[in-house]
Amino acid sequence: MKRFIFMLMLAGLLFTACNNDSADNNDDSARTTITVFNWGDFIHPDVVGMFEEETGIRVTYSMYESNESMYERLVRVGGFDVLFPSDYMIERLISEGLLHRLNWDNLPNASYIEPKFWEFSENFDPGNLYSMPYMWGTFGILYNSTMVDIPVESWQILWDEQFAGQIFMYDIARDTFGVAQKMLGFSLNSTNLEELHAARDALITQRPLVRAFQTDQIRDSMINREGALAVIYSGDAIVSMEENPELRFVVPMEGTQLFFDSMVIPASSQNIEAAEAFINFMTRPDIALMNTEFIGYSTTNTGAFEMLDEDMQNNSAYWPPDYVLYRSEVFKDLGEFRALMEEAWIEVMLSR
Repeated sequence: MKRFIFMLMLAGLLFTACNNDSADNNDDSARTTITVFNWGDFIHPDVVGMFEEETGIRVTYSMYESNESMYERLVRVGGFDVLFPSDYMIERLISEGLLHRLNWDNLPNASYIEPKFWEFSENFDPGNLYSMPYMWGTFGILYNSTMVDIPVESWQILWDEQFAGQIFMYDIARDTFGVAQKMLGFSLNSTNLEELHAARDALITQRPLVRAFQTDQIRDSMINREGALAVIYSGDAIVSMEENPELRFVVPMEGTQLFFDSMVIPASSQNIEAAEAFINFMTRPDIALMNTEFIGYSTTNTGAFEMLDEDMQNNSAYWPPDYVLYRSEVFKDLGEFRALMEEAWIEVMLSR
């Protein structure tokens, strides 16, 4: 629902921007413009306008649905100044020389980032040279408490035949393979071919039980009671639970994916200082608070966290205990093994 509201609000902002362009072309032509490429519902709709008003820098804002689609656009089209990729994709972009090293003198609001998140960021950005932590969260199971009458503790419940036709899985290979890998006791970052095939076979076995493979649509599907169980990111789970009080969120006992989405600047950017100004603005506590309250994902910003209401601070879906974090894994870039996983994913999708 928030995504729908966001798209309407964004359309209004774009309409306003077009009107301003036609009325004030001479002034705009002299202004610096940056192009921000972000996830579809990953910013409060007022923030871009606030940044433009405070700095005089124009923002062209566009959206993507996956790290992979963002990567393809960056490599094939380019022209971006700020990106919001996830952990493993940041590692890949660094290894391919596609990111600009940040000038921390221009980013004083970095002091508001919770220290443990710099520690986790070392997994994909050694030395924390290229990325500013933005949002984080976990991947778990969202279930309807009126439709599931057994404990939801393990990933194995997603293979329980009593829920046939009532399970939603994620329509992205890496995320869904991660569920099977954790269920089988493997690392999320395994590059062992036998383990990959075991996870593939488990997903093929599960395939007849799955109602649908979705991404953002999972929220509405669960809110509307179309299924009993779904895999979902914690931020989307929070939004879903706000809309439907029957829903609960669990991080399974085997552990899960601990993800980070961070702000980076492509090496091809022609507006480095303006891009850093945008990142610094986004890391200001009041702005970070607006963003986390709007999108539901967990902030990395101590100043924003301190301003949250106590219910959100104590919400285990929003801020899980440290033992959940430290039994989980951050995705690493799989390198050439990516192609083997994609082949295995096609086999899963073609099976019935």
